[in-house]
Amino acid sequence: MESIRVSIAAPIWSSPELALERRRRRRRPPPPPPAGRRSSLSRSAGRLSALFAMDVSQADPLKEVTLGTVMATEEEYASQSKLLQEFTNVCSIDKAWIFQSEKGKGSQAMFSVSQSNLLANKRRKFILSAQIASESSNSVTFQWAQFPVEMANASLIVPSPSGSKLLIVKNPENDSPVQLEIWGSSQLEKEFHIPQSVHGSVYTDKWFEGVSWNFDESLIAYVAEEPAPSKPTFDSSGYKKDSSNEKDCGSWKGQGDFEEEWGETYAGKRKPALFVIDIQSGEVRAVQGIASSLSVGQVIWAPSSGGIDQHLVFVGWSSDQRKLGIRYCYNRPCALYVTKNPFHQSEANEKDFKGDSGKGSTLYNLTQSISSAFLPRFSPDGKYLLFLSAKSAVDSGAHGATNSLHKIDWPVDGELSLHRSIVDVIPVIMNAEEGHFPGLYFSGLLTNPWLSDGCTMILSSIWGSSEVILAVNVLNGSVSRISPTESSASWEILSLDGDNIVAVSSSPTDVPQLKYGYLIDKTISSASWSWLDISSSIFKCSEKVKMLLGSLQFNIIKIPVKNVAACTTKGASKPFEAIFVSTKSKNDLPDPLIVVLHGGPHAVAISSFSKSLAFLSSLGFSLLIVNYRGSIGFGEEALQSLPGKVGSQDVDDVLTAIDHAVNLGLANPSRIAVVGGSHGGFLTTHLIGQAPDKFIAAATRNPVCNLGLMVGTTDIPDWCYVESFGSEGKNHFTEAPSAEHLSLFYSKSPISHLHKVKTPTLFLLSAKDLRVPFSNGLQYARALREKGVEHKVIVFPHDVHGIDRPQSDFESFLNIGVWFKKYCK
Repeated sequence: MESIRVSIAAPIWSSPELALERRRRRRRPPPPPPAGRRSSLSRSAGRLSALFAMDVSQADPLKEVTLGTVMATEEEYASQSKLLQEFTNVCSIDKAWIFQSEKGKGSQAMFSVSQSNLLANKRRKFILSAQIASESSNSVTFQWAQFPVEMANASLIVPSPSGSKLLIVKNPENDSPVQLEIWGSSQLEKEFHIPQSVHGSVYTDKWFEGVSWNFDESLIAYVAEEPAPSKPTFDSSGYKKDSSNEKDCGSWKGQGDFEEEWGETYAGKRKPALFVIDIQSGEVRAVQGIASSLSVGQVIWAPSSGGIDQHLVFVGWSSDQRKLGIRYCYNRPCALYVTKNPFHQSEANEKDFKGDSGKGSTLYNLTQSISSAFLPRFSPDGKYLLFLSAKSAVDSGAHGATNSLHKIDWPVDGELSLHRSIVDVIPVIMNAEEGHFPGLYFSGLLTNPWLSDGCTMILSSIWGSSEVILAVNVLNGSVSRISPTESSASWEILSLDGDNIVAVSSSPTDVPQLKYGYLIDKTISSASWSWLDISSSIFKCSEKVKMLLGSLQFNIIKIPVKNVAACTTKGASKPFEAIFVSTKSKNDLPDPLIVVLHGGPHAVAISSFSKSLAFLSSLGFSLLIVNYRGSIGFGEEALQSLPGKVGSQDVDDVLTAIDHAVNLGLANPSRIAVVGGSHGGFLTTHLIGQAPDKFIAAATRNPVCNLGLMVGTTDIPDWCYVESFGSEGKNHFTEAPSAEHLSLFYSKSPISHLHKVKTPTLFLLSAKDLRVPFSNGLQYARALREKGVEHKVIVFPHDVHGIDRPQSDFESFLNIGVWFKKYCK
């Protein structure tokens, strides 16, 4: 693929064209600012010059250099690069754990923190610990360790339930063994090297990922790649029957049969399987009896029976025909299974449970009556097994939809029967009244989400354009929003400290802040919780970032639906939302506006801190971040109104949101840019075709431009059918699209409007993208070139769909900033 390894300095056009364009630009004088005032971007440039004192006395201000996607002065590119680096340095908390002190006073907190390491092009991971002490009923103190501890090469960190042991997983490179380390309070206690012949890398992806200590902390269950099947060996005589694993310079390994993988971000991953290790002996046993067509994940230990850990519960995804992409796709059918602990030897008189294969089976499907079941959690008393379901997504085909919460009774004696009734705890909310709970929308759950009453789960979920913290009573199904309702910021739970909550809060204008929540009284409602600010250096940022963020403000705007009469459900006719970020200064004219569009389409942009968007705001742009209908967080009817109408309803919603902002005086209609990735890129390229005079610049990351091309190359061809045809697309889906299908895909695609495009457009593409292969964006960009429309392309040769490797993410948004600054003067 050498032909696509475009360097940062390589534009898509040729050198003669570049020279001609350079001369043309030099002859064209820049537009003057409005009389009596400088443009907002000129003011922003002044702020940047003051912030970043650069030695440019020897620089030629007219000298142009080819840097990434635009020709810009060295000063401009360098100043933006330095600013973006200030935002990139802000840390993130990945996970947190809290353990009660052995003496019963206070507790110990441990935070897993990550920070971008641009030079190494990876995220640096480290652990920061703190002692928590409650000085009174309304105050708490965190005594932080003097320094963090870097966790070099650690793929996964999992403390034991008591906090007395720490498992560190180090996944291999190439053919080296997996390394499992067991640490005590002061030293390494055990170290195991698991060869590739036993299993491959341990899964750490937050979907298949599952690592679970048993109750006496003697066994660990985990999910790892099944050993690769043997491949044919050849030598100078042809096929070699005795194909040992030893390397032989006189022979070579063939490829063997092709095996499906799980799509985007799972390249090289074929089959997640279940293993258990005895940490005393180091013996690893694969769990037997699981069908070869079943991929497993999210394993947990069932409550022990008679002090013996007999059973494991896990999620299974079947792949009898094809493994469609599963990353971000909750519409893949899955079920909860129970199997026996491979280290537990049944007594002669012990009853076997009746599983899927009949009497004596070692595998039993717990959720046969529901199409989706994942993230299992046992109640503290062991009487209930709680789980989430994405049944709405599976049944409709939409890759994300409203979740539901369910429970089944768990036998205290450990004897499982064939039929277990599934009880709805929180059903799918079709259409909520204004201000009421819109439904469950989340993909993560704490390992131990329970308050001490044994029936209240604490979790984070999406509520409109914000993330909130909820308390759910699993006995009566009541749901309470317990994070503050007076704030539009987003809140995410990190861990529980007994009946208290450690959380993080942030907004588009505020870096994350640790919060500590405690109950004022025993009623679980938002009014009964008090939240304290926790002083911490984890989210430390520079004075420059503080000053720039301090000049910004945000609010969430309600956008009325334009054509209510065309809505078939009440939920689809309700206003949708947009997050508006702007400067606090009162200007005669509004700042130039960037319209920001999320992907999915069944995802959401929430009111949390984004380093990349904060960077764009700090350049002097306002942001309009649109949650068009079809986004999660607003009820199932609004979400299901979009499939079958992509390229029309979602485009109309974005145009309606822009017009609404203009009518409110928040945006200048002559200075609007647009950016989006994936389905947001689909919308971006649709908008510059359907509304060619509305945008002065556009940028898109791995956009869906041609559904007919995508359907034959993506890991989620079913997505193309469902979003184009609606839910009935599930019935039309085929690996061999008909001419009629391809015609519909074309009519729904941005490429059908390409002949009208005249907006300068930046393309940021990933060569290893399996979700929207980069040929989609490249075809569109080449077509723009034929038309003579100004555009630039950067291809990241080693990135997947998200463009989230530190250097690539940095370079991507740096070029977006410079591109927009160039056209939005």
